[in-house]
Amino acid sequence: MRYTNNTIRINVLFIICIVLLFGLFFAKLAYVSLNDIVEGTDIAELAKNRSIATKTLTANRGNILDLEGEVLAENVNSYTLIAILSPKRTTDERYPKHVVDKELTANELSKILKIDKDYILELLNKDAYQTEFGPAGKGLTENVKRQIEELSLPGIEFMKTSKRNYPNGDFASYVIGYAKFQENGELMGELGIESFCDRYLKGKDGSITYQKDAYGYQMADKESYVVPAEDGFDVYLTLDSHVELLLNNAIDAFKEYNPEWVTLTVADAHTGSIIASSTYPSFDLNKLNITYYTNPLTSYTYEPGSTMKIFSFMTAMEEGKYDGNATYQSGTRKIGEYTIQDWNKYGWGKINYDTGFTYSSNTAAADLTYGENGVGRKALRNYYNNLGFGSLTGIELSGELPGTVDFQYDIEVASASYGQGITVTPIQMIQALSVLTNDGVVLKPYIIDKIVDPNTGKTVYQGKRTEVRKVYSTATVNKMIELMDRTVNSSDKAVTGAGYHTDAVRLIGKTGTADYIGEDGKYNVGTYTNIRSFAGVFPKDEPEYIIYVAVKDFHGSSKQMGTIVKNLVESVAKYRNFDERPSEVDPSKIVTIDNYINKSVESSVSKLNNIGVSSVVIGDGNYVINQYPKKNTKTSQKGKVFLLSNGSTTKMPDVTGWSSAEFIDFCNLVGVKYELEGYGYIESTNVAKDTPLTKDTIIHATLKNIEPLSLVTEEPENDEDKDKPNT
Repeated sequence: MRYTNNTIRINVLFIICIVLLFGLFFAKLAYVSLNDIVEGTDIAELAKNRSIATKTLTANRGNILDLEGEVLAENVNSYTLIAILSPKRTTDERYPKHVVDKELTANELSKILKIDKDYILELLNKDAYQTEFGPAGKGLTENVKRQIEELSLPGIEFMKTSKRNYPNGDFASYVIGYAKFQENGELMGELGIESFCDRYLKGKDGSITYQKDAYGYQMADKESYVVPAEDGFDVYLTLDSHVELLLNNAIDAFKEYNPEWVTLTVADAHTGSIIASSTYPSFDLNKLNITYYTNPLTSYTYEPGSTMKIFSFMTAMEEGKYDGNATYQSGTRKIGEYTIQDWNKYGWGKINYDTGFTYSSNTAAADLTYGENGVGRKALRNYYNNLGFGSLTGIELSGELPGTVDFQYDIEVASASYGQGITVTPIQMIQALSVLTNDGVVLKPYIIDKIVDPNTGKTVYQGKRTEVRKVYSTATVNKMIELMDRTVNSSDKAVTGAGYHTDAVRLIGKTGTADYIGEDGKYNVGTYTNIRSFAGVFPKDEPEYIIYVAVKDFHGSSKQMGTIVKNLVESVAKYRNFDERPSEVDPSKIVTIDNYINKSVESSVSKLNNIGVSSVVIGDGNYVINQYPKKNTKTSQKGKVFLLSNGSTTKMPDVTGWSSAEFIDFCNLVGVKYELEGYGYIESTNVAKDTPLTKDTIIHATLKNIEPLSLVTEEPENDEDKDKPNT
């Protein structure tokens, strides 16, 4: 074969090019090998990022609990089901990590997820690395996850998520509030304690940095670097769930009269802590079927009506302007161009001022406050301000409003004395009423008992009694307690609080009725278009609770409203044994409960019988593992002592005739859920006697001995609400 000179030159040129290309390649390789930065890129960092991943470890949001540690809000794990379809996920055929038998997988999953097998099979046949299962495969509970895991299906994995859960649903909803996931994936509180304590509840996220395989999964044989998440703090409220449930039942009774709204609150008389607070309308915290986004306890402002006479009368007493035995002509008063009148239009003739309070006389309140003989504008406003009206209480709830206390002219002073022309909130009324149970000292209301760091177990915040200022003297307080006692418990049928009287416990209080301004800018006038309220304390001699209720447009009489409130008070008194205090029953009938835990059931029952107390044994065991009441509790022989045994089976006892408090105690010891309907004593339940009880049992109990809650259409008799004064 002959080579021409051209052919030789071409071959030589080709060889030279090849040599040059290899030379450039090796030069580039040497350059990259010997330098960290190439063309502005950190080669080491690039390699590292391609093989290392960092994921966020989300902190668990803290729990919200009641005073006894019962969970009111919690984070619960939920899971999204994922199927790995690509065989590339499997590195060892002995241990497949992708879906192998699609027919079997679809068949088994359809049984648990309750969706069509063919739909699942269609998903499993997708040309994709992995697939999810739509809504049916999201939000799975621990129980469903465990069922699927027990199938040992290759390629089936779970992605862990969490959601906020409220075990009691519609229960102190505006107090607890709710938290929602934001667009950035953060769970944030938006109402109530969830909002106010968001910075404590949310915790601090951590992270995990690890080496990943080609598909982004963590390599099992490689170490990882973990920064642990710090879970959010747990917030314990001052709420007593037992009392809260009783308030919910009372709200249900109010709903029978078609009110626009109701707010009902019970506070500790000596600390200012909120024991329970319930409202209507309300909402289920899990469903968020919410209409109003403001908490009535702190954000509803309205004219309070005659409950303000408690404070205007006390102000007159403190200023030396009050003589309860002095008489005056009731009926009407001319103040400038205005005329005010008593609620019955005509008054009661010439009566003394003590009687004027119990009859809720507007003219008496006006005499004591306006003009030369009254305390005057400046003094009345100062006392109202010192009680906290017109200012925020500072309770640990978001959205609190201050209300308004602003009056100048005589007619405004007179109107303010009986609660018209000023606005307040329910929490302000609770705060002001604390002077009655603390020797004239105003207590700041609070609803957080403590905040605990679950990571260390330390209490980082402790709620406590906080004295704001002393406003009234002991003599003034004692005189007002006497008048409020007569208002509810006098034999005089003309007193306005007669409908609230109960023989179960000594309740004292004051009623109130106020007009409100309608959409037309004028006061509504009508039998049922008003705001009715009741402010009370019980028991009188050893006060434990302050109660305040306000209802807008209650389509019933004062007597019917009184029935609801007094039934509530009776239920709370029974629950706390206020109706069986040593001072109110035969001292010989009072006994002290011993400790029966770890003792035999037989000997415990015998000892209780010996001191005249009946016992209820729960379970079929031989030894007592829990009891209620606890040791050293003083109670009457009429009470019951519940003894929880170590048995494996618990059966439903005959609870007919039990009080609601006794029934609640039983359910809590057994650990079953319950629902109460009505007031008084147990009449019937949906669970028959001797039925085995489990943790899934829900006992619905119907109570009797309450007045019918039928609507009234006639004008109520002897009712403070019949007519309101025009100013």
